[in-house]
Amino acid sequence: MNETIVKKVNALPPLDRTIMQIQSICLDENSSLLALVKVVESDPMLMANILKSANSPLYGFSREIKSISHAISLFGMSTIRGFALLSAIRNTIPMNLSPYTISNEDLLTFSTLQSALIAKWYAKVDTSMLDVLQPASFLMEVGKIIIANHLIESKQDGAFKEELSTINSLEALSLLEEKYVGFSNEEITAQVFEHWHLESELIASIRYSNNITQAPKEIEPYAKALHIAKTTINIFGQLDDDNVAKALSLVATHHLNPPSYLESIEFLKQ
Repeated sequence: MNETIVKKVNALPPLDRTIMQIQSICLDENSSLLALVKVVESDPMLMANILKSANSPLYGFSREIKSISHAISLFGMSTIRGFALLSAIRNTIPMNLSPYTISNEDLLTFSTLQSALIAKWYAKVDTSMLDVLQPASFLMEVGKIIIANHLIESKQDGAFKEELSTINSLEALSLLEEKYVGFSNEEITAQVFEHWHLESELIASIRYSNNITQAPKEIEPYAKALHIAKTTINIFGQLDDDNVAKALSLVATHHLNPPSYLESIEFLKQ
């Protein structure tokens, strides 16, 4: 176990009051859209970051989204919560993804693509799962920020990059992360969200997304969806034919509406 990584996670400051309020509203079945709008609008910087995420061309909206109420009506509360949490993370943890040979913007693009794929695909698979899958798909790469930070500080980034250049699978990447820091991205992401007291379903869905056979039965459907999203879009390739073919095989095996998956892929490629 890498004690330095554990200490980094445990030293993260608590989520600020605005993010906690957003969490509370989004998890309350009786809350209103207006309540969420008011909380987000009380924090101009957060509002700007959420609107920036919402206006990504990857979501395919033809008109600019100019208000939080418009963003929530289009995306729903769970996605807005994901945007807000990512904004908090970017303000809390220094970001330099160079050990993964990607930029900070690349990570945001991957996260947005994964989230957009899940949103479009699961709208025709099981909409009830989106309350967990939407924020989880947008946030499941967060551990890479902490891993990269540690690799740079410990001057292991060069060696990590060299080994990274020799692999091309999610399984090999997890093993490489574990070799250097003792944990995979998924485990560190789960630890971060445990530290911030997010709901257990979201945490477990991310934790088991590369280890589905070990997932509790109630978590398995969520972990499968996240794994397929990561197989489709990751640091080795985004929506390329090989990734899509691998992912489509999993979609078919798990009976998760292959036509809807392919339709979602075509939408994202436009």
